[in-house]
Amino acid sequence: MNGNEVIEKLKQGNQAYIHATHSQGDISMDKRIDTYENGQHPYAIIITCSDARVIPESIFSAGIGDLFVIRVAGNVIDHHQLGSIEYAASHLHCPLVLVLGHTFCGAVDAAIAHDPQGYIKYITDEIKEAIGEETDDYKACCLNVQRSIDKIESSFQIKKEESHGMLVKGAIYHIENGQVDFL
Repeated sequence: MNGNEVIEKLKQGNQAYIHATHSQGDISMDKRIDTYENGQHPYAIIITCSDARVIPESIFSAGIGDLFVIRVAGNVIDHHQLGSIEYAASHLHCPLVLVLGHTFCGAVDAAIAHDPQGYIKYITDEIKEAIGEETDDYKACCLNVQRSIDKIESSFQIKKEESHGMLVKGAIYHIENGQVDFL
């Protein structure tokens, strides 16, 4: 699949998820054995928040080995995430990197309305850089996603992969209804 085909697959998976009452992805013993014996072949790299309500495998009706998921509060990007993305792009040949923000994000809210201390400040400072003076939750989430996209696209290795057709895109997951808006 190419990047655009993967986006369509993710959209179809999200529609299945919205109407589902249980997991739609393949989590069977056969799939576990297959990925053990033949390795992983994810079709997308998803960078998303650590929020327990944001579960990419469920949101996109994906199973074992389908998605390479990187989770960090506020879906911010640093060298660790970039290294993971570069690995999945160059070694696993994923055609799509998707930064998935979400509504009602605690990290975005902390950056907008609070001045946290400790290690969370590294996260909120990064988000503040992304959102500037924006106070609208949805707009701030979109700006935060865009900053992460920009950081990913600045990677030399990612630029090389993009020249071979890999896409870097953004999306927002709506906690309140399960819908994903691709930006």
